[in-house]
Amino acid sequence: MQTPKNMPAKTSGELDIRGTLVRVAKVGDEDYICLTDMLKAKDGEFFITDWLRNRNTLEYIGIWERIYNPAFNYGEFATIRNQAGLHSFKIGVQEFTERTNAICLVSRAGRYGGTFAHKDIAFEFAMWISAEFKIYIVKEFQRLKAREQELVGWSAKRELAKINYRIHTDAILRNLVPPTVSRAQTSIIYASEADVLNVALFGQTHRQWQEANPSLKGNQRDHATVDQLICLSNMENINAVLIHDGVPQSQRLKKLNDIAIQQMRILSEVGNRKYLK
Repeated sequence: MQTPKNMPAKTSGELDIRGTLVRVAKVGDEDYICLTDMLKAKDGEFFITDWLRNRNTLEYIGIWERIYNPAFNYGEFATIRNQAGLHSFKIGVQEFTERTNAICLVSRAGRYGGTFAHKDIAFEFAMWISAEFKIYIVKEFQRLKAREQELVGWSAKRELAKINYRIHTDAILRNLVPPTVSRAQTSIIYASEADVLNVALFGQTHRQWQEANPSLKGNQRDHATVDQLICLSNMENINAVLIHDGVPQSQRLKKLNDIAIQQMRILSEVGNRKYLK
């Protein structure tokens, strides 16, 4: 796991822990929670250095860093850990990270700064405040992540709507793609309507695909691209309308094949789908 040493300019979210607002920031792809904010919920006057000088804290951090940080200076860390418990021992976050090259703690200066810790470490810090506080912060963090997933899903649906809008508007402007299904294919009576769509989009029936790909499981739809699945969804709706209108199967195959080629060309030109990254 690699994370940058510099904190971002803005936090990515905020947790409300029974009236205590705690910031969450992204460091690389990881979530870091503000220990400075969390400290406001602890009774009395305490500092993060009080927690960091604790031997149990250092043991936990050392194990975490050894697992996730190949650049961790374990020799320097051992020197610091051996001093834990001494009355005179005291170390700040910045000094600790500089000496050990630790990535689990990051400090940010300025008005909106503070000390942030990777969520794994922050949850342990929450236990130092109180068991009840840890339960609430874990619960609130899970709610925040669930909300982020909902927003990702909404964004994906919005992008899909944009793509379909492009298809329908370009369909009015473009009618240039010739059919590619053969005369022999259009003369066959297909027992399954699914195979009509398969031939129109993939150029072969389910059985033909299985014979050509004996080592693959499922069917060609299971191995289709996102663009093909979008096109297939549109074709299913169009085919239902054509069946209702009494269009013969051979003519429907021809129409569906024309539509498949047209839409796939349009979809291939649609780039930068952020929700697929």
